[in-house]
Amino acid sequence: MTVRLYDSKAQALRDFAPLRDGRVGMYVCGPTVQSSPHIGHLRSALVYDIMRRWFSYRGNDVVFVRNVTDIDDKILNAATDNGTDEHWWALAYRVELEFTAAYASLGIMAPTYEPRATASISQMQQLIARLIELGHAYAASDASGDVYFDTASWPAYGELTRQARDNMEAAADADPRGKRDPRDFALWKGRKASEPESASWASPWGDGRPGWHIECSAMATRYLGAEFDIHGGGLDLRFPHHENELAQSTAAGDGYARYWVHNGLVNIGGQKMSKSLGNSVYAAELFELASPLAVRYLLGAAHYRSTLDYSPGSLAEAEAAVDRIRGFLSRVERRLAGTRFAGTGAPVIPDAFAAAMDDDLGVPQALAVLHDTVRAGNQALDAEELHDAAAAHGQVAAMVEVLGIDPRDPHWATADSGPAASALDALVTRLIEDRQAARESRDYAAADRIRAELSAAGITIEDSSTGTHWSLGL
Repeated sequence: MTVRLYDSKAQALRDFAPLRDGRVGMYVCGPTVQSSPHIGHLRSALVYDIMRRWFSYRGNDVVFVRNVTDIDDKILNAATDNGTDEHWWALAYRVELEFTAAYASLGIMAPTYEPRATASISQMQQLIARLIELGHAYAASDASGDVYFDTASWPAYGELTRQARDNMEAAADADPRGKRDPRDFALWKGRKASEPESASWASPWGDGRPGWHIECSAMATRYLGAEFDIHGGGLDLRFPHHENELAQSTAAGDGYARYWVHNGLVNIGGQKMSKSLGNSVYAAELFELASPLAVRYLLGAAHYRSTLDYSPGSLAEAEAAVDRIRGFLSRVERRLAGTRFAGTGAPVIPDAFAAAMDDDLGVPQALAVLHDTVRAGNQALDAEELHDAAAAHGQVAAMVEVLGIDPRDPHWATADSGPAASALDALVTRLIEDRQAARESRDYAAADRIRAELSAAGITIEDSSTGTHWSLGL
């Protein structure tokens, strides 16, 4: 089957054809590590994790590159403003570790390569030198050490976002003191006296540091080559970041990305999330409210190009959804244990699920197939149709595996074993023991009352030959 992706540059769905058969090269803009990860960062990283997993399922070797921007105006400003003596590089590393931990908690696979911008300075300088030689960049004439991309020299500038250069606002990424045109953007920034010496590198144009846009162009081509398959990132990066990446890389003679993919942003209670509104939701807060598995389910459930509207109630719904999947899988495994159907039910992806995923990563439609299969499997089990229950079990197992939400994965047992989960398990286990004691003493009214109380709390209990088991609904 052919995977189709929405290409932001073409503004259309396109059949995906990799540059090299069986190999997919993906570059995704990673975090600028000036502050803790929030829900938007997690959602973006998860989108491309699911995309990567699907390409792998379809038989491709995926080379996945996600960078870390560890030198930037924002990082220098944050280090100055945080009221401590923390060096900019120490702040960047500390925050980078927070991102790494948050990604790991969500089961996001580690990149094939995760380059830091500060480790590719020489590649950035080489790219800048090529642009100057080709007449697409210039050093400022005021001895500031700044170097700018000459947007007027590149007629295709604006092609990613379909803007005419004459209608663009001035680039706000650098002091305009040495620019030929306000829309020209910085490739290299000469060091200012107020900036730490450790945040600058020697260059042919003077000591300084790279502009943001040149960082990604240099790192993408260093690890994936002059032309590669997919460039991904959040919708907010289309302009100016990705527009400028495309211009400087293609002006330098590189084919660069063949498909541009952008994920939607996150609203909080119907409002755009922003620092100015004070409504940012951080990773640490999410993990206090729900299990990492439920957070992963929620952030991946909407179509990747749509705006995700977050509310605390949506986390509860996600928790209930993963509990239904967990309950079904464990229920089938218990029922089939010791029967001739134990171990049957091949892990097969249903055609409808695959069709949804092939169609621009249609996760909402794929999840509908998943839950329909869970429902049908439970009905088959209720009717003692064990062959059909086993088949449904295999299909569900395959679907949750490829989405990275298999509740039986040992990763989630570790990630979800927080104080709340332990306390709930202890309380429910005690009530189940009290119910069993009531049944043994023939106090059936008390046993029924305990079962009713658990049911009212959304907890389902199931009696079997191996004992009584509980789950948060089936």
